[in-house]
Amino acid sequence: MGCVLRHGMNTQQKQMRTRKVSILVFKEAVPASIVDPSYMLSAVNQFLRESGREPAFEVQLVGRNREVPLNHGVFSVRTDAALEEVKKTDLVIIPALSGDLKATLESNRDLIPWILRQHARGAEVASLCLGAFLLAATGLLDGKECSTHWLYADEFRTLFPKVKLVDGQIISDVQGLYSSGGASSYWNLLLHLIEKYTDRELAIRASKFFAIEIDRKTQSPFIMFQGQKKHEDEPIKQAQEFIEHNVGERISVEELALRFAIGRRHFERRFKKATNNTPIEYMQRVKIEAAKKFLENSSKNVTEVMYEVGYTDVKAFRTVFKKITGLSPMGYRNKYNRMAAV
Repeated sequence: MGCVLRHGMNTQQKQMRTRKVSILVFKEAVPASIVDPSYMLSAVNQFLRESGREPAFEVQLVGRNREVPLNHGVFSVRTDAALEEVKKTDLVIIPALSGDLKATLESNRDLIPWILRQHARGAEVASLCLGAFLLAATGLLDGKECSTHWLYADEFRTLFPKVKLVDGQIISDVQGLYSSGGASSYWNLLLHLIEKYTDRELAIRASKFFAIEIDRKTQSPFIMFQGQKKHEDEPIKQAQEFIEHNVGERISVEELALRFAIGRRHFERRFKKATNNTPIEYMQRVKIEAAKKFLENSSKNVTEVMYEVGYTDVKAFRTVFKKITGLSPMGYRNKYNRMAAV
């Protein structure tokens, strides 16, 4: 940590107690999601020490054993404590999971009682990326909001129908239970926790030191809509494919229902149950996904792209595009199209 810049801290900052943070270590954990929280919280401790203040975090790696192989045994992590040695902690961090998620959950079910005991003793619990699957498996998230990697949203909903998954959200914070969106989004959750446990100034300093955009709220610009076809309703699957193959056409719900010989209301109910979207939402998402590809890879302007995907009203197109991606069409093009950037 010798490269940390030295700055004076505001003498009026609030006093804070040192919180014990336990980062779970198990063989299916993504290594970076173990190392990064430890590194960031340790950096904050150094910022505090440099200003004559006490550290805010006591970070420990916790696992079933004192040495845990990671990344298929490529290397091992030496933990600071075994699970049974941790009687009480303030924050449990569940790292991102890797591999087959169902198999990973099954092989780590013995961690759930430990997490529940710590929560019952007052610990808060934070999951990073796909760590949300293990947090959800505890039952603590039932009826509550949760974030995870957008690519695994359908699988998450299938496994945990009682949890309110918020697809595009970077952070969820509900009653001492935290989760983050996909991949590097967990850095934003760590900043959120630093601000909550210490103060805004330290969170900003950490964001600058680690070159992370603070207060990022959505992972929507990164979401690639792939449709939800892991269901057994064949007529609805055919309706989805019809929508996807006719992205430039204006299709009504009535036309879809008639084409597949299903009453409109019944069609809408079946479509929503199978795909988690209404037919209108699904058509919008398919069109916007096609528009994103045009904006990323072609020289077409926004109006040309709008017509390509079946919109004729500029305001309506911009409104739907921003609702789904979090960016305006022009903002998206400028961000992802190399020619536009030049």
